[in-house]
Amino acid sequence: MSALFPKHTNTLARVSLAIGALIPVAAIGGLMLYVRTPGGYGTGHPAEQPVQFDHRHHVKDLGLDCRYCHTSVEQSATAGIPPTQLCMGCHAQVWNKSPLLDPVRNWYFTDRPIPWKRIHNLPDFVYFNHSIHVNKGVGCASCHGRVDEMASVEQVATLTMGWCLDCHRDPSKFIRPKEEVTNLAWVAKGEPAELGLELMKKYDVHTRTSCSTCHR
Repeated sequence: MSALFPKHTNTLARVSLAIGALIPVAAIGGLMLYVRTPGGYGTGHPAEQPVQFDHRHHVKDLGLDCRYCHTSVEQSATAGIPPTQLCMGCHAQVWNKSPLLDPVRNWYFTDRPIPWKRIHNLPDFVYFNHSIHVNKGVGCASCHGRVDEMASVEQVATLTMGWCLDCHRDPSKFIRPKEEVTNLAWVAKGEPAELGLELMKKYDVHTRTSCSTCHR
């Protein structure tokens, strides 16, 4: 009596089992590689906002301070986003008939906020307070990059735990005089390392690497 299956089906079965075992490994490996790419980190992808707001014009050309729009950055955990009334404070007089601002006017007269899309978004299990960083001399550009050179704001930092710890282990590299915090073009004069250590002492800044610092 002949065999029900030819001998070569044994080889096919072994190959099929090997492929079946490799697929989950390849899938997990692929995901681990992807989360380490710019796409996984969320960097390099400007978000399309509901209104065309060019930071180059408002910050670099007009000289608006970050705190003019992000009003709570020095007192609150969140930096705050500009309310519709703040935008209309200028644009009721400037470009007040531009069709580009029709949505803003509509939101203003219907008492609705502008639905800005958030760019920097940490997971809920991470505690972050803007005010403590700003008041200890961490500049806006250290985390957000040269916003004054962006037509549309994009995330430039990975925001990973390792990225945060680089600063928390040695804050001296990222500390600047408090009066220069919102100066996106600021460059340290002299020896940056010495200035950083001096400012750490002046502002009472210490390394923070315990888990409870960010996970509360």
